[in-house]
Amino acid sequence: MVEKKRFTFSVSENPLPLYIESIGYNPYELDFNRPEGYPYYHWLQTAKGEGIIELANQTFALPQGKGILLTPYTPHKYYSDHEAAVHWETYYITFTGAAIDPILNALDMNFSAFYEETENISFKHHMEKMIGKLENKQDPHHLSHEISADLYQFLMYLKKYGQMNNRLSILQSFEKIRGIVEWLEQVYSQDIGLLEMSEKAQVSSQHLNTMFHDTFGISPYSFLVQLRIREAKRILITTRELSLKEIAHQVGFNGG
Repeated sequence: MVEKKRFTFSVSENPLPLYIESIGYNPYELDFNRPEGYPYYHWLQTAKGEGIIELANQTFALPQGKGILLTPYTPHKYYSDHEAAVHWETYYITFTGAAIDPILNALDMNFSAFYEETENISFKHHMEKMIGKLENKQDPHHLSHEISADLYQFLMYLKKYGQMNNRLSILQSFEKIRGIVEWLEQVYSQDIGLLEMSEKAQVSSQHLNTMFHDTFGISPYSFLVQLRIREAKRILITTRELSLKEIAHQVGFNGG
């Protein structure tokens, strides 16, 4: 592969038990800094060159044949060595689904961790298989069920044959606020403030603020704003007929 490949799917349109939000190949991986993490599970692997990943106050190398599975909302950043002679090439999948937590819990994989290829598994083979199917279909969305099955197979092979190097458990602080984060994902468009959030979490405003800073490095309200901005971007791309003012109102930016 030499060209950038990216396929995206709307999770809300087809809530499968295991659902791919995006999948692709990048011959020139970009630099990303996500202090609030990504809202879905994220698999990132190196096809060529080497990347650098920072999370949990540690720095890790991601060389060829190695990948990382990141759980939702795990703060992280990754980038390439811009002085390196070889470009950092990657494959990635972001995914979710109604049954994703039970599946990963059953496989004992519901945590952030690095994995390495062995003689029994080629990460690249699985990625190229899925991307190849999508490239050869006029409407990739018709393959959402089949690609979901392929992702399930990949996770099974990853568990059975992949060599896990470093287990980076979900931060305890995130476990404490998982419920409020999932609630905000559903109600971000409503007129919500810190008071409503703390009442829902059944803790004081000060304590909720501390927990969000410990987990994401930002306040609860800043986290809510990030959710609204993310959804506004999605609507802007997928629904061209709406004005910016209409989109802002739809995601909860109702002005003052």
